[in-house]
Amino acid sequence: MGAGNRTRLTAWVHGHVQGVGFRWWTRCQAKELGLAGSASNYPDGRVLVVAEGEEQACVALLGRLAEQPSTTRRPGRVEKVIDQWSEPRGDSGFTER
Repeated sequence: MGAGNRTRLTAWVHGHVQGVGFRWWTRCQAKELGLAGSASNYPDGRVLVVAEGEEQACVALLGRLAEQPSTTRRPGRVEKVIDQWSEPRGDSGFTER
């Protein structure tokens, strides 16, 4: 992973992650890491996190999402995170949906 390598992370976060400030926390983490994308609630209780930017920053976000136990005061309870990697699409900003 060298500097300048851009990627897109799609992460499905399972657990008690809705109604606890999880999307807001994710947005803060992504902005701190310089990532663009979104965090969206799904009817089945999962949160979909899409982030793109420097590969190392995406890996760091994935680590924070999945970390057990959380040292970043992450709200909620994450049971598992399923990740997928793809080419970036040029997103800008980070939104909560």
